[in-house]
Amino acid sequence: MKLTSLRSVTEKREKELNKLNIFDVESLVRYYPRAYLDLTSRVSVRDVFHNDTALVACRLTAVEPVRYTGRVKYIRAFLEQNGDVFTAIWFNMPYLATRLKEGEYLFYGRVQNKYGQVTLVNPTFEPLDKNRRLKGLIPVYPLRGTLTQRALRDCISQALKVEKITSAIPEELQKKYRLSSLSEAIFQIHAPDSQKSVEKSAERIAIEEYFTLISAFRLIKGDKNEARLRKYSVTREDVRTFLTRFPFPLTKGQSDAVEAIYQNVTSPVRMNRLLQGDVGSGKTAVALTGIFMAVKSGYQAVYLSPTEVLAAQNAALLQKTFPEYKVGYLSGALSAKEKREVKQAVARGEIDVLCGTHAVLQGDVLFSNLAFCVCDEQHRFGVAQRNILSEKGDGVDVLVMSATPIPRTLSLIFYGDLDVTTIPDKPKMRQEVSTSVIPQYKYDDMLEYIRKETGAGKQAYFVCSKIDDDEGQVTSVTELYEELQSRLPTVRFALLHGRMKEKEKAEIMSSFKKKEYDCLVATTVIEVGIDVPDATIMVIYNAERFGLSQLHQLRGRVGRGSEKSYCFLLVGTETESAMERLSVLKHTTDGFRLAEKDLELRGGGDFLGTRQSGRFLTEIKNLKYPTECIFTAKKLSDEAFERGLGREEIRIAAMKKYESLKDVVLN
Repeated sequence: MKLTSLRSVTEKREKELNKLNIFDVESLVRYYPRAYLDLTSRVSVRDVFHNDTALVACRLTAVEPVRYTGRVKYIRAFLEQNGDVFTAIWFNMPYLATRLKEGEYLFYGRVQNKYGQVTLVNPTFEPLDKNRRLKGLIPVYPLRGTLTQRALRDCISQALKVEKITSAIPEELQKKYRLSSLSEAIFQIHAPDSQKSVEKSAERIAIEEYFTLISAFRLIKGDKNEARLRKYSVTREDVRTFLTRFPFPLTKGQSDAVEAIYQNVTSPVRMNRLLQGDVGSGKTAVALTGIFMAVKSGYQAVYLSPTEVLAAQNAALLQKTFPEYKVGYLSGALSAKEKREVKQAVARGEIDVLCGTHAVLQGDVLFSNLAFCVCDEQHRFGVAQRNILSEKGDGVDVLVMSATPIPRTLSLIFYGDLDVTTIPDKPKMRQEVSTSVIPQYKYDDMLEYIRKETGAGKQAYFVCSKIDDDEGQVTSVTELYEELQSRLPTVRFALLHGRMKEKEKAEIMSSFKKKEYDCLVATTVIEVGIDVPDATIMVIYNAERFGLSQLHQLRGRVGRGSEKSYCFLLVGTETESAMERLSVLKHTTDGFRLAEKDLELRGGGDFLGTRQSGRFLTEIKNLKYPTECIFTAKKLSDEAFERGLGREEIRIAAMKKYESLKDVVLN
């Protein structure tokens, strides 16, 4: 059903909803809240600690006109509560200047309490007029643009009345496992009676979504035992000779991985293998050896990287490692003429190894004799993207690599069609990174330490999770960049985030590596593929909002040279569970142990929620549910397929998700 069929959705509002990946009434009712306001938990602003989030009932007395700080627009409002005067500030939302009027409001957001000055940063707000009494649990949704919480709630309320919600799980299995109604669960997640109903509804929805996801994976993956069409002529002696090109001996884990690949490519069945290894464990050397097996046998190979920065880095490495072979490079940053020449050379078989970004996936990139495909940092590529690449040749051997560990229990679900090889060895020739949780009162001391270290030639990363702080939850990278420039005027800062063009990001990273900047203020775009030996300090803001595995990845960006390195974790909200998780990170350097511990501590919703993107998984990332929901869904899918229950209904529901699965990645 079209969005405009709803009474409150005009063409203008439809465009606003589209920005949230909401394109029809079904996706509207499946756009779940990220939090709830418990209107019984209003607080006095004088009792709120710095960086806590709070729900404050107060009176808005005045609004300043839009102002500028550098290129960032902001507006400020003056508030009053029981005689206490404080302010609210919004960055990059100038349209609020005309929306905010004098009167009573509920404000919800992060509180800055510095030097006795209290400020709410980018809070959401609700007018408290006399004709409308808010009560109970009020859903709070992720927003973009000019759409308000009230407007979105009204749209969803109308959608729930007209959308017919059906479950893809066969009715026989719903009864057998006593699953509650899916339609009631979705209604309760948007208009809950209590916190308990939120929890029960989230579990039911998670089971449904993972049932569809796992069933879709099962249908898309097909039969992994596909017969080999190309016979490799490379010998073990050839491989041993090739390995002498590396300036280091392989670890046992690397050697075992190379042997597994050799056995694959010389067997009658094509390879479909996942290579997991911690940061610095040597996965790239294993992948290069696999590529050698293909080109030595007279075939072509392709090396797919998720970013321009990483692709350029890998292309240079390939050219150095394979001087006797022709290495090509293809990315969106090349000119039309350069792209055309590379594509023609690949099609004619003049390029033995093609390295590139998503540009390699385009339909006009044709190979003459492709046999071996490497997906680097595979969690950045969707299922369908990997399939597109493997289909550019007949019976292509596929090696996907990941430095982002996923617990074995979950890998059995998401990578059930892959042979999984893990390099368990600890990274060699790497400095141990000292990890510390920095309390707020030591923040100034930390900045002074970084000022001295950068003055001595060291470099630092400052990382936060958002570009624009439009939800009032975490420090935004633009806000942080402005603040740090003001606090440390002698330090040279650069800004890097995912909305920049690839060419611009590559230029900034190149300048940082050349030490033209002392510090890089960035989002998690630096999580992979960044190798700057002089960077010895990693500062992570609101560290409690990241998964342990992601924090481990970020920590791995330092300690890559000979100098002692440090990782400083700044906590916005010091909950008991957050501090327990960060303590685990402080005392553990094993990425796989961290992933298992993260899953244990946070459950499936939080663990996967910080690691997923793509329209399908974004739907459930805001839900909080136990890991058991995932395994319940797998059991239901297994039984449905084994017994042939609801085969056509499941196929329709699963394939309906296929378009969104194209872009599903694990971040």
